[in-house]
Amino acid sequence: EYDLVEEVEIINQAACEIAREAAADFESRSEGYAFIAGVLGPTNRALSFSTKVEDPAYRQSEFSEFLAMYRQQAKALLTGGVDLLLIETVFDTLVAKSAVIACLQEMESQQRTIPLMVSVTFSDQSRRTLSGQTLKAFVASLSAFPLFSLGLNCSTGPEQMIPLLQELSAICPFYVSAHPNAGFPDKDGEYTLTEQEMAAQLLPLLQEGALNILGGCCGTTPLHIQALKKASTEASVRVTGEVGQDLLLSGLDFCTRKKDTLLIVGERTNVAGSRKFARLIKQEKWEEALQIARSQVQEGAQLLDVCMDASMLDAKKSMVQFLRHLGSDPSVAKVPLMIDSSDWSVIEAALCEVQGRGIVNSISLKEGEAIFVARAKKIACHGHAMVVMLFDEEGQAATYERKISIAKRSYALLNEAGIKDQDIIFDANVLSIATGIEEHDTYARDFIQATKTLKQLFPLCHTSAGVSNLSFSFRGNDAFRSAMHAVFLELSNLDMAIINPASLLDPSVLETEVKATIIAALLAQEEDLSIVRSRLIALAIEMQPQQEDEKPKVAASQKSPSERLYDAVLN
Repeated sequence: EYDLVEEVEIINQAACEIAREAAADFESRSEGYAFIAGVLGPTNRALSFSTKVEDPAYRQSEFSEFLAMYRQQAKALLTGGVDLLLIETVFDTLVAKSAVIACLQEMESQQRTIPLMVSVTFSDQSRRTLSGQTLKAFVASLSAFPLFSLGLNCSTGPEQMIPLLQELSAICPFYVSAHPNAGFPDKDGEYTLTEQEMAAQLLPLLQEGALNILGGCCGTTPLHIQALKKASTEASVRVTGEVGQDLLLSGLDFCTRKKDTLLIVGERTNVAGSRKFARLIKQEKWEEALQIARSQVQEGAQLLDVCMDASMLDAKKSMVQFLRHLGSDPSVAKVPLMIDSSDWSVIEAALCEVQGRGIVNSISLKEGEAIFVARAKKIACHGHAMVVMLFDEEGQAATYERKISIAKRSYALLNEAGIKDQDIIFDANVLSIATGIEEHDTYARDFIQATKTLKQLFPLCHTSAGVSNLSFSFRGNDAFRSAMHAVFLELSNLDMAIINPASLLDPSVLETEVKATIIAALLAQEEDLSIVRSRLIALAIEMQPQQEDEKPKVAASQKSPSERLYDAVLN
């Protein structure tokens, strides 16, 4: 913006030198200490939203560019000898993430750890950031990072900031900072709130123990800081807590799983979960694809599973484009995202597009321990939780014994890598039953038993599953599949399920005999499972919707070439 890109290192190191001289001078005249904060401010660019109304996917800069820019400044500040780093006036959480990651990477590179502070600004009365997040969602988005403090600065005076600071103090696991403006500027651009007025407005907040760090932003002078320091002598101590044991998620709004409830992850924004969605993505009809996402949220989805894994798609390009369009619609962007792909490069691209705190689906031991751990660390580096598929070098875990064995091995590796229990979500592989293959008859039983054991072994971890796989043998029979899913969810006690919320059924509405038949097939406890399977299939036939009279079939030899080609493509 100012054509000073080449001077970043020189400017920051010169600033550090001046600050060190001032700190030394202060300490020579006082019994106190002076610490130097290296400040990384905002740019005039965003990552979470477009500056072109006609093009929601447009971005002036990419995540990688922000990362490189902040890394360069962090390097200069750390080399210059700052005592802490402050990322301030944050209006876009994704930009804040790039700055946090850059600072942490540079600290690791220089083998030097100093406090890392983040301060956000709220620009209007909506109590949302410019990129749309609520304060609680913002805190959740950054909750997994090793921060020293979270706080508020700029935009408002202390009086307008107090309600947000009280909310932040109640939910923040880090120290809380406040750097308000000296009120609002007048017509001449002058800030009119005096130092006495500013201190008086903040005093009740200090007395109730809501703050740990206090300072000033626009319009404040040394006199304001002196008055705030004097007021702080009356402050009660705010005690910080640890990051809780809940799974904290966010889109524009906050989300977490309440005890004994099921989080619903909408499956129809997965190209494998909806043929219509897949077709719209292939045709790049983004607005129509977004309508499917809206429907999922309206029908009760608390998260959205977004997957672009299809042979006819450029999955990485489609993922980035759809996520950017999705972020432009608050009615959809309000829910957290589950980024779903078997292609790691697609996941890496998606990590750079999500400002909230989501879930990556998935990682596994399929390619060995080193890759598994590296990917887990990369996900954690971006602040997200992760689904661990029970899959290893030998393949997918189908039996109870294999599921538990792989889960124990995966957990040990993740624990050693520093991944928090609450950010680990086990998927014990829902596989299809009633396929006609005898060994498949126990798949549901082994899943249900494994999920129960996983909860006992790892009580702070979570469980998830793609439920539709269970009834794949009965595709086309939606009523029966919904009944199967309802009973399965009741028996498995999952924490979250990837499913179409519109198809959810209350198991209590099922007839006793219907429910009993499904339970018998899922738990597979009878001696002759072929009989159980036959009963389930008979029930499916009974629940099969009546077909309209079909038109008489025409022999292929009597069809035109275009009709035969059409049939060949479709069938």
